[in-house]
Amino acid sequence: MSPDMVSHTPLTPLSFLEHSAYIFRDKVAVTYGRQQWTYAQFTARVNQFASALRAWGLHKGDRVAFLCPNIPPMLEAHFAVPLAGGLLVALNIRLAPGDIRAILNHSGARLVFVDTELSHLVTPIPDTLETVEFIVNIVDEQANTSNGRFTGSDYESFLANGRPAPLDRVLFDELEPIAINYTSGTTGSPKGVMYSHRGAYLTSLAETVELGLDSRSVYLWTVPMFHCNGWCFTWSVVAVGGMNVCLRKFDPALVVALINEQGVSHFCAAPTVLNMLVNDPASKALQPGRAVRVATGGAPPPPTLIQALDALGIQLTHTYGLTETYGPFSVCEWQAPWDTLPIQEQARLKARQGVSLIHAGHLRVVDQDMNDVPADGTTMGEVVMRGNGVMLGYFNNPEATSQAFRGGWFHSGDLGVMHPDGYIELRDRAKDIIISGGENISTIEIEQVIARHPAVLEVAVVAIPDQKWGEVPKAFVVAKPDAAVTEEELIAFCREHLAHFKCPTAVEFGPLPKTATGKIQKYVLRQKEWVGFQKAIN
Repeated sequence: MSPDMVSHTPLTPLSFLEHSAYIFRDKVAVTYGRQQWTYAQFTARVNQFASALRAWGLHKGDRVAFLCPNIPPMLEAHFAVPLAGGLLVALNIRLAPGDIRAILNHSGARLVFVDTELSHLVTPIPDTLETVEFIVNIVDEQANTSNGRFTGSDYESFLANGRPAPLDRVLFDELEPIAINYTSGTTGSPKGVMYSHRGAYLTSLAETVELGLDSRSVYLWTVPMFHCNGWCFTWSVVAVGGMNVCLRKFDPALVVALINEQGVSHFCAAPTVLNMLVNDPASKALQPGRAVRVATGGAPPPPTLIQALDALGIQLTHTYGLTETYGPFSVCEWQAPWDTLPIQEQARLKARQGVSLIHAGHLRVVDQDMNDVPADGTTMGEVVMRGNGVMLGYFNNPEATSQAFRGGWFHSGDLGVMHPDGYIELRDRAKDIIISGGENISTIEIEQVIARHPAVLEVAVVAIPDQKWGEVPKAFVVAKPDAAVTEEELIAFCREHLAHFKCPTAVEFGPLPKTATGKIQKYVLRQKEWVGFQKAIN
């Protein structure tokens, strides 16, 4: 379809900034510490950044990587990089240097912007980066700069090469990619999930509807912008002319202070983060001037957490999705008749993953033959999706894309049930994925590292419960005959080769349960850990 047709304009989040900058030009768009920018100023910086990227030599489709916390340059990049014609690759700041190298090489990124506090994650690998031509330092006054910086340009100097005047967009189709988000490697190898301009646009608008965002909204950046582009709220807050409150690092006391002082109305966070907030002494000082709405996902929020948030005046909305679905695909849509139910029953209902967002498409629970399982709340099947809320595919990985889209549906790998009212609920996770603090961790990746230790004969890794993170990895190890190794040694070995959040927190030695064919029965290991946990809390 021709982009100049009277009846059609390609959908893109870039139009959100153009719209809000025209209407809310003197309204504060971004605040960070003592600094703030109006929509006119923020737009000028975005234009200048995009202009500088083009002046540097960025071409349409080039990848630009960012290793950066939730500070203004990261938010600016979500508009400037696609405006310049590039694709944004936001890197998980918790990854190890080897993971970052693999992603940069696979994505073919030409430019990398690195916060100086995170420079130690890139310092060991420049000589092994195959496509990176230039590294730019992001110097933040709130950062710990003891890690040093790279020689060359800093962010503000780079921007000085551009002009703040409006730029013409690079011509594109709305189904072309706007960003690539790499998974945490749930099968042992991170995959680049491609988001389209159209999908990002529709997801962003659906979120404004679901959470009631408008120009009076004040959004606090607690969820990482590198995670599914901040669940697409990087674009949705700007779409309605809301105010972004940037936050370099989650700190309960600071979050409480910002809610009180800035009038925060919305934020997003995994249940583990919310649990840290409600259990911190600082939460007692929370005095929101209005109800605060929070979206959570990554794991079902426990009833005790929902009740604790409600007592603080925080209204919780439970969403579900994956990197492959732009973040939220479904929501536990609240029904008015549930308001009169006992709080425990309300919490049970709210902990379900729910129904698809208004824009997303179709959500099913199917058996191995792709037939819908009975909607009885008991029969388990795999959760599959299709529609506007599903990725374009995996970057440069047609085999993985084909496997994920088999049968014409995206296969989540999550196991769940369908309730009689049409709401889904997750019951287990396929492929032994561990979700710790909202981050996906591959047991295979951990097992491969541990198996490299000279004293290890066999290893299995499973998720065990954790009060803070929801679940964490635990390794079960069989040592080689006459070999000596301790729990501390294996954990230290993992920390040398893995991002620290992926490392097991405990190691148990002894024989592994197996089937008659020699396959390790991980469910037996898991069951022992989780049953013991349930007994301890009951």
